[in-house]
Amino acid sequence: MKDWYAWHADYDQPESALSRRVAEVRYRIREALDQAPPGPLRAISLCAGQGHDLIPVLAGHPRRDDVTARLVELDPRNADVARRAAAEAGLTGVEVVVGDAACTDQYADLVPADLVLVCGVFGNIADADVRSTVRHCAALCATDGTVFWTRHRRAPDLVPAICEWFAEEGFAPVAVTSPADGVGVGVHRRTGPPRPLESGATMFEFVSPTPEQTLSGRPEGEPAR
Repeated sequence: MKDWYAWHADYDQPESALSRRVAEVRYRIREALDQAPPGPLRAISLCAGQGHDLIPVLAGHPRRDDVTARLVELDPRNADVARRAAAEAGLTGVEVVVGDAACTDQYADLVPADLVLVCGVFGNIADADVRSTVRHCAALCATDGTVFWTRHRRAPDLVPAICEWFAEEGFAPVAVTSPADGVGVGVHRRTGPPRPLESGATMFEFVSPTPEQTLSGRPEGEPAR
């Protein structure tokens, strides 16, 4: 099994694909916060890892105190890092939960949310589970809320299909990086009303990396966070 706690060290490497990807995700989160209407905002992060996507943005954003967020992460070591980062930034509205991020019950009292982060997930699950997760996003995300997701652009490139699935579920594209960018970041806005959240549902299941992927250190090119 790969040590996903140690894996996070790539965030500190400015030229790494992970560092470039998180920079794009943060930019898009900041953009969504800038455009959000006045009032309370809710955010959830699935497989949140050490909170690198959301916490640094909230720490320096004028809307920080408007946001109630829940970060769900299975590895308690990564969750501890995220929890400390939120505390050091004075983000009292950020909660870090150790648990299975695939279970819809983790979010029942905080959805529909204005910001839904599904980063580092789609590259580690089967295509059918990607489709399932997109369907569940229609319940996790509020009207005019935003979903942020990632998926590598290597062949076979699933990003075009993911965009079609979001469209089928009532989302409009905001931004999707191109294959030439080398990192796959997608942003979709919910155009319709949220659906009821299915209780006790499992949205996805992480797949085990092949021996070749384990040796290369990057199953599906995504973090299992």
